[in-house]
Amino acid sequence: MSTLESKGADAVFQGSEEYDGTPVKGYDFSDGIDYDKLLDSYATTGFQATNFGDAVTMVNDMIEARDEDYRGEQYPDLRPARGCTIFLGFTSNMISSGVRETIKFLVKENLVDVLVTTCGAIEEDLMKCIAPHQIGDFELKGSVLRDKGWNRIGNLIVPNQTYISLETFVHPILEDMLAEQKENGTIWSPSKMISLLGHRINHPDSVLYWAWKNNIPIFCPAITDGAIGDAMYFHSYKSPGLIMDLVQDIRLINRTATAAQKSGMLILGGGVIKHHIANANLMRNGADFTVYINTAQPFDGSDAGATPDEAVSWGKIRKDAKTPVKIYAEATLVFPLLVARTFAKKVFKSDK
Repeated sequence: MSTLESKGADAVFQGSEEYDGTPVKGYDFSDGIDYDKLLDSYATTGFQATNFGDAVTMVNDMIEARDEDYRGEQYPDLRPARGCTIFLGFTSNMISSGVRETIKFLVKENLVDVLVTTCGAIEEDLMKCIAPHQIGDFELKGSVLRDKGWNRIGNLIVPNQTYISLETFVHPILEDMLAEQKENGTIWSPSKMISLLGHRINHPDSVLYWAWKNNIPIFCPAITDGAIGDAMYFHSYKSPGLIMDLVQDIRLINRTATAAQKSGMLILGGGVIKHHIANANLMRNGADFTVYINTAQPFDGSDAGATPDEAVSWGKIRKDAKTPVKIYAEATLVFPLLVARTFAKKVFKSDK
């Protein structure tokens, strides 16, 4: 063998140390269709499918910890604590989409402890109790839609008339809130207002309704950033004086986190909902269990794209926490499947 041939052979045929891992194996449809086994096979499929499998394990660990006895002090102004406090965060487009029904299931069955979302989720949950959103198309032309009064959210259509109906629903509630403030000295917070909206909508399809019924707080630090804010703006001219106190809510979510025996973060999307939950968990030196689902990348330094390990550097996830999981995926594809393998499995196993 020549020197050049020998040099090339040494490079190409370098030996390997033994790698002690899990063999890659996907689902074989030759065995028929078994959806449980199909989803179980994600864990050994690789790439984001394996991250999904890791998320299933992580969420089931949250659920198991939540069922443990709570050994700390219970506080009368906080929801009764469990063995693990589960924070569910989601951006408004999750309520725009059919993921609303998945979230409603979790809240109705009392499977999570804290919700954090944005203004659009609050208003659209109410709006869907009035009239449904419709499936449209990502390519529908904006100028044509504007002339018809059809608002587009991705490939969903929301008639503007539904926003008018929302204003009609919300305005008298704002009037009642202002009257209670003047007569009884009540100072409203976003979570108090959202609870009242859930009470007043009184609709079994509503996330807000079930959160009110089960005493699950919904935090919305960006409460004015949407149609609810528009309603508050117009109301302020007709009946000025309503006070919305954000400090009440930051105290409530931070104290909920600090009182938690263990804490789990399950976050769909990024931005304010992701950071609001993570920052609350900073108050207890980090969450114990973490699952992120979003499509954002870390290269631009955004909070949405920040990896779980970046949160460890801030003390928002514990240094000794079980390895946190991020699924790089669009949540409407993934989250219902994740719930099917975790929360729903627990509920329907208990029913049997």
